[in-house]
Amino acid sequence: MRRLLQPPNRPGMLLAVTAMYIVAGKLGLHLALVNASATPVWPPTGIALALLLIVGPGAWPAILVGAFVVNLTTAGGVGTSLGIAAGNTLEAVVGTYLLERYAAGRYALATPRGILAFVCLAAGISTAVSATIGVTTLMLGQLARWADFGRIWLTWWLGDAGGDMIVAPILLLWSANPRVRWRPRAAAEGAVVLVAAAIVGQVVFGGMLGPSRGMPLEFLVMPLCIWTAFRLGRRMSAVVVATVYLLAVRGTVAGHGPFAQPSANASLLLLQVFAGVLSLTTLVLAAVVAERRRSEEQLRQLSVTDPLTGLPNYRQLIDALEREVQRSQRTQNGFALVFVDVDGLKAINDRDGHLVGSRALCRVAEVLRRTSRAVDTPARYGGDEFALVLPFADEAAAAQVAARIVELLALDPEQPAVTVSAGLALYPQDGSSASDLLAAADRFQYTAKTRLKERAQNAGHRP
Repeated sequence: MRRLLQPPNRPGMLLAVTAMYIVAGKLGLHLALVNASATPVWPPTGIALALLLIVGPGAWPAILVGAFVVNLTTAGGVGTSLGIAAGNTLEAVVGTYLLERYAAGRYALATPRGILAFVCLAAGISTAVSATIGVTTLMLGQLARWADFGRIWLTWWLGDAGGDMIVAPILLLWSANPRVRWRPRAAAEGAVVLVAAAIVGQVVFGGMLGPSRGMPLEFLVMPLCIWTAFRLGRRMSAVVVATVYLLAVRGTVAGHGPFAQPSANASLLLLQVFAGVLSLTTLVLAAVVAERRRSEEQLRQLSVTDPLTGLPNYRQLIDALEREVQRSQRTQNGFALVFVDVDGLKAINDRDGHLVGSRALCRVAEVLRRTSRAVDTPARYGGDEFALVLPFADEAAAAQVAARIVELLALDPEQPAVTVSAGLALYPQDGSSASDLLAAADRFQYTAKTRLKERAQNAGHRP
């Protein structure tokens, strides 16, 4: 209740949405055929739902004002306009509550399950609220006959459901990530798909093929939608569906296309059912593809990432070394490899436990990240050993990095104290392959560790 009473601090945007609602509503009511207030094409439903999901349910007054103005300037008086506006507003509030409660709110369209919940809760249940309140208001205001209740209710409900299925996905998906960062090839493909959608929509619904009543030409749009779902994602899928839908409405009103019936209202109702199914199918398919790609990326990351430290693992280290060897052979610019071994990790595990030992490894990994440039590759070689690939680095730079690692660990106040031994190898002086460089760096690191132990033993035997 507190969220409903708390208006958002965006009055300019609310005014813009109210104006958009009024314009879309007046356009939709041009197709009101069974009653002046009931149309099978009602985009404001999607605008209202998206607004409340994006800004918050406290923006409901913008919907109420927009719906009241649309109905007051259409038919009826103040009382019936308020009743219809209240139903339209309650519809958006109920849809927002149900989606936030059961389907991740504005991010419901991110998963196939969320999309199905969106269809059932928003396009199915909440739209029935507006249809019931609105049609009942018409009957009580003597703006329609009770005998026409069912026909008007169905028109109202399908019109609102279409608004949720066609308009809301575009607003929700694009507002979640409005910046488009496409490579030139992807941008060109998107442009081609939009042009193809316009052509297919015109061919199927624009009467270019002559009379097509009863011919299942609507299925010609499916390959294009499937292609978009696989290649361009949910946002472009919503745009393509909306493009086809607009052309379909235009053609169906003109009496063209496979949904053309003797009754124009019946034609538009058939179109609304098809558009809803098309939107549902395309968005679910796009979400499934996106989910699979995310899973593949997660599996790829797991295959090249050390699960404890989050650093690249041995496989990624070898790949980085091989890439640097190939680059150095092309550019004649060498690189360095720093090899780091944690001192006394077994003693830490035995004395303080393996959790503390694991934390010690993570502390070393954090230091490696802090000392790495964007082009460097810090990695866990295995066990208590780490490596750091330094492109374009000479011996002096690599030695400085190794010293910096030792210094940062010495300054770490966390206990127990962690020290490391470091060795470095240079390409091509110390090896011409990844394995040779690792062996050389490990050998130098082992020498440094041995010298450290000898100094510690000598210090312990001094009189």
